[in-house]
Amino acid sequence: MKRFATAMLAGVAMSLTLSAAAHAEGKTIGVSWSNFQEERWKTDEAAMKAAIEAAGNTYISADAQSSAAKQLTDVEALISQGANALIILAQDSSAIGPAVENAVAEGIPVVGYDRLIENADAFYLTFDNKEVGRMQARAVFEAQPEGNYAFIKGSSADPNADFLFSGQMEVLKEAIDSGAIKNVGEAYTDGWLPANAQRNMEQILTQNNNDVDAVVASNDGTAGGVVAALEAQGLAGTVPVSGQDGDHAALNRIALGTQTVSVWKDSRELGKAAAEIANQLAEGTAMDAVDGASKWADGPNGVEMNAIFLTPNPITRDNLNEVIEAGWVTKEVVCQGVAAGTVAACD
Repeated sequence: MKRFATAMLAGVAMSLTLSAAAHAEGKTIGVSWSNFQEERWKTDEAAMKAAIEAAGNTYISADAQSSAAKQLTDVEALISQGANALIILAQDSSAIGPAVENAVAEGIPVVGYDRLIENADAFYLTFDNKEVGRMQARAVFEAQPEGNYAFIKGSSADPNADFLFSGQMEVLKEAIDSGAIKNVGEAYTDGWLPANAQRNMEQILTQNNNDVDAVVASNDGTAGGVVAALEAQGLAGTVPVSGQDGDHAALNRIALGTQTVSVWKDSRELGKAAAEIANQLAEGTAMDAVDGASKWADGPNGVEMNAIFLTPNPITRDNLNEVIEAGWVTKEVVCQGVAAGTVAACD
């Protein structure tokens, strides 16, 4: 009997040890990326992965390569690999719906990353995109308060494109209504691809015999396409152009004078925040109990969600030093090709 009791105690001890070991292994956080075409996603990923692993959890990921169909199978694969929580950068906010529903049905919490996935069971993390649009429009309007404006919008499959445009219109509506500004062309940019933005801008220039005084482009990739189209017509540097993301090439364009503003969204902070939210959710924290969460229902369908919004920062020639001092980019990259004495941050 004594020998049996000893064996039982040993078994219990071993069971507890195994349980503790299993707990120590941490959780698995699966991340579905829409693509890696834009440089910023690799920056987001590095911050996200570091914060996940710092919490003792495991990072796994998949790249949908700009395919909404592939992203559906990617999410299923991440679930089958044992993801305890998912972070999804949606290629198409509507098409991703079934994958999110499958995850929720299996008890796996989902964080909609940067782009809205309008589902009450998904957590929404992004920067304030309407404010980004306002910042873009303010900077362009300050540089060119009248004339013919073109609007190169983001992907029609991404709600952010309309949030941005809404913010831009808030700032410019009075000038448009008064006739000081005329909207001479606007276009969505499929997949946010710079090549598509360039084609859209070329068409607008052709339709208006190059009589375009300002361009509100919705991110740095589309801004790059716009600037390429303007350069081909000898207009780069004379037409204000907006963007966002703080892409290195865009910051260099600001220093060179071919882009007016890039609304910097420090994706290191966004990636870290997503990891911290996913870590909490994987441990069983309720979405409305996540640190900093608030209720939000401003999406196209008015669905109430738990959300966190980070604050963006517009970067122009006047404050280029901020991204350099923050370690976001080196002075050498920002100032490449810049004439001495033309930009304070490059002196």
